[in-house]
Amino acid sequence: MKTIIIAEAGVNHNGNINLAKKLILAAANSGADYVKFQTYETDNMIIPNTKLTGYQKKNIGKNKNQYQMLKKYQLKKSFYKILIQYAKKKRIGFISSPFDIESLKFLKKFNLNFIKIPSGEINNFPLLKEIGKLSKKIILSTGMASISEINEALKILKKFGTKKEKISLLHCHSEYPSNPESLNLRAIVTLRKKFNLKVGYSDHSLGIEASVISISLGAEIIEKHLTLSNKMKGPDHKASMEPEMFSQMVIAIRKAETMLGTGKKIPTNVEIKNKQLVRKSIVAKTKIKKGEKFSEGNITTKRPGTGISPMLFKKILNTKAKKNYQENDLI
Repeated sequence: MKTIIIAEAGVNHNGNINLAKKLILAAANSGADYVKFQTYETDNMIIPNTKLTGYQKKNIGKNKNQYQMLKKYQLKKSFYKILIQYAKKKRIGFISSPFDIESLKFLKKFNLNFIKIPSGEINNFPLLKEIGKLSKKIILSTGMASISEINEALKILKKFGTKKEKISLLHCHSEYPSNPESLNLRAIVTLRKKFNLKVGYSDHSLGIEASVISISLGAEIIEKHLTLSNKMKGPDHKASMEPEMFSQMVIAIRKAETMLGTGKKIPTNVEIKNKQLVRKSIVAKTKIKKGEKFSEGNITTKRPGTGISPMLFKKILNTKAKKNYQENDLI
């Protein structure tokens, strides 16, 4: 099973189309399946003077509010067609998260493969309702959400037209970057068991370890922020992964997929070849004369496994030898 890997460009383009193109190219070169942006109208999304979060203050300074920050990084609508065509040219899928109904309607005309619902919109009834009506594949991030909130969001999406099997969940910890002790990766297993849906992981931690570990817990989608440089100014650059490291993560995930295998416990072809050489057979422990009874004193088990299986040891005991045996002869 191939994991879907999403390179989250987010607002790391800083509102610049050339940076956005470079992010698309970096995502494609890394081996990601999709590059993802964020689509919003600042005036529809946030009240002016809304305070910055702690990580936003740390990453961009204390003198701005969320409105000013998001207005600065809003991607112009005229850029989208250009960027989608560029992504197609570079053979990588393009998706974007809508943060308001107007942005959802704008994205609808591009017929993108997925609609990605960000964690902050999981309780946005009007937006969930409109997304549900589209009956498209949905990836729902669950950062900051309880099980009951996830359940309510799913009910809304299904009520308004989206089939359950079209929805995937992403476990997520909404802090940038997230501390290792806060990741709670076993929640991936919990979500899969609770909702019986495809589950993935939106990784805001530093490094590649959490994403790779999540594969072994059943994550089928990995989303990770991508930046051209952690030194760039902006809210998410410091918690994002530079292209070289992102490529290493993709390689590690693909290796993890191979290592995990099918889950069926059957010998491989190599094991079958090795089996006769590393398993044992019943052999003569000493010289045994024809007609002599086999006993624990004159037979034992040794490699190779080309003779009688040691599992038949008890059946052999006390039967008579039909020929003479030298020490180490297969019985």
